[in-house]
Amino acid sequence: MSKLLYHIYLTLLLSGIILTACNQKNGEGDATMKQANSSELSELEKRLKKYIDNKEALVAVSFQDTDQQFYFGINDTISLHAASTMKVPVMMEVFRQSESGRYSMEDSLTIRNEFRSIIDNSLFSLDIGEDSGDRLYSMIGKKESIRSLVNEMITYSGNLATNLLIDRVEAKNVQMFMESLGAKDIQVLRGVEDLKVYRAGKNNTTTAKDLAIIFQAIYDGKYWSEKSRKDMLDILFDQHLRKKIPAKLPADVKVAHKTGSITKIDHDSGIIYPKEYSPYILVVLTRGFEDHKEAQDCIAGISQIVYEWYIINQ
Repeated sequence: MSKLLYHIYLTLLLSGIILTACNQKNGEGDATMKQANSSELSELEKRLKKYIDNKEALVAVSFQDTDQQFYFGINDTISLHAASTMKVPVMMEVFRQSESGRYSMEDSLTIRNEFRSIIDNSLFSLDIGEDSGDRLYSMIGKKESIRSLVNEMITYSGNLATNLLIDRVEAKNVQMFMESLGAKDIQVLRGVEDLKVYRAGKNNTTTAKDLAIIFQAIYDGKYWSEKSRKDMLDILFDQHLRKKIPAKLPADVKVAHKTGSITKIDHDSGIIYPKEYSPYILVVLTRGFEDHKEAQDCIAGISQIVYEWYIINQ
């Protein structure tokens, strides 16, 4: 070996040793940080499990900071009926298709109350008595902007608005988009009140973990312009159903969220913005509460516990 090659070899060898030592040092630092977080999270887990164990229902929780430095879950991979939380993926796909140029958010759709079942293509209509967003039923035959329908779907959880939008963007496209985000277990198969499908057991489902993934995607905003990201957050901030995650939080804490509720099912999911602290994501899904008020109080209690822990550990 020539002197030149020997010196090159020696230089590379020493560089490798130094780099390895640095990496090992950095690895030890990361392990220490993760261990500290694990210890802190274990205290949160104890508090939540003690709180949840007193409930005669299944409760699933996902909690993470928006910087993705930590993640915490309880029953977070159990699949549950999504109820109206599935309206968030629909909103995301509506904005995605708008950004791709398929239509403008200011374009209009004709309001109708006839839809096709995905079981046999038969017609069905929605019951105004089952819809918390009832404004559109007096507008049959008239037009409403896509943006306004999205707002109705999220802030008042309007079922008629949801079905009109799903017909426009197609459930299969919503599903594919969610899977591309890494939400592999969520299922968006259909619109609302397709009773034939419901009786056949083909329901929209989700896990707490998947909902955390999609709210992180909204927060990150990689798939939309900053304007669309802000528009989606503003719609979620304007949520009128506030008896769950926000209920026991300080008044100055903003929450961009979406609830869901059917018989024995109550959910809430979203991004929480504590004043002077970075945001975090919380999802609470429940199944089995006989009384909606009890479920709401449970979710609000979990939210309060998580908030108090988060503020102390910042």
